[in-house]
Amino acid sequence: MPAVPHWSLSDAVAATDSIDLRFEIGAAVDAPVVILEAQPSDDPVQWQRVLDRLAPLPVVTVAADGDIADATGDIDALVAAVLAHPHAATTALQVLRSTSGSLTECLIVESIAYAMLQAGPEHAAWINSRGQRVRSDTTPRVRSDANDTGITITLTRPRLHNLLDRQGRDELSAAFALAGLPGESRLVTWQAEGASFCAGGDPAEFGEVTDPPTAHTIRMAAGPSLQLAAIAHRTTARVHGACVGAGIELAAFAGTVVADPSTRFRLPEVTMGLIPGVGGTWSIARRIGCRRTLEWLLLDQDVDAETALRWGLIDEISTVERTARIRSTRSITNTADTVES
Repeated sequence: MPAVPHWSLSDAVAATDSIDLRFEIGAAVDAPVVILEAQPSDDPVQWQRVLDRLAPLPVVTVAADGDIADATGDIDALVAAVLAHPHAATTALQVLRSTSGSLTECLIVESIAYAMLQAGPEHAAWINSRGQRVRSDTTPRVRSDANDTGITITLTRPRLHNLLDRQGRDELSAAFALAGLPGESRLVTWQAEGASFCAGGDPAEFGEVTDPPTAHTIRMAAGPSLQLAAIAHRTTARVHGACVGAGIELAAFAGTVVADPSTRFRLPEVTMGLIPGVGGTWSIARRIGCRRTLEWLLLDQDVDAETALRWGLIDEISTVERTARIRSTRSITNTADTVES
């Protein structure tokens, strides 16, 4: 394991003043993380100067607390997470830093970065550790129902916890696009059948596309994010059970997210050698901020509904069981098998 630099303010200033900084710090030189040791007497302007010089580099800064680092909290856990997946961790940070632009611009940056990581060694190691899955199911993934006052869009793959594959993304895109046709103003409810709202991307698709340009063009063509964002102001996502990866990335676009008390949220992408891939670096960061999003990605925390509400990830916890939802008796025995692409 490489030695991790511990910088006081004076150390940080000296290091970042070096003309050889790019050869000394960053994932490319096995130094993807730096621990910053701030003191109450430190000059925040000087710390900001340090961070500005580090910003172009693939390096995550961590600290026990305060506002000087990219991630704060349990230093040992954060450092271990970055060292375990340095390409994914530093790419996640750099993509999150780009989320100040338009949604379209952010989706393009996220997609290119995701496609690059799909062809990288960290994702390949994750696939090799699990084996390739194969599915032949082509039953519909989405159902749309409408009346005079509203449109209900329902995920209908309950046996697989509504895992999203390309067919599912295409069907969701079509459903959201129809709900966003010119002149349409009805309220939209997005929900799901079964034990889970959406346990993420279908693992059977991982590893199918290995060249980054093809992966990027497929993702930009099939993603439902833009269609959902266009109707977000009149859309309520009602989530329950496992809401993992793509499930919470997409739900976070909705103007209102209502969670059942049973809901559990995860962002496991960095542990898979990836980053969020359906707009999560924009939608989730808009709700909870870039720092908390990065910390969540690095630590792959299991987040309950109360915590999600406190963060601002969701807007409400439901107290009434929705009879329209068909609960499955099948439980999730291993949520690591149901994670987002």
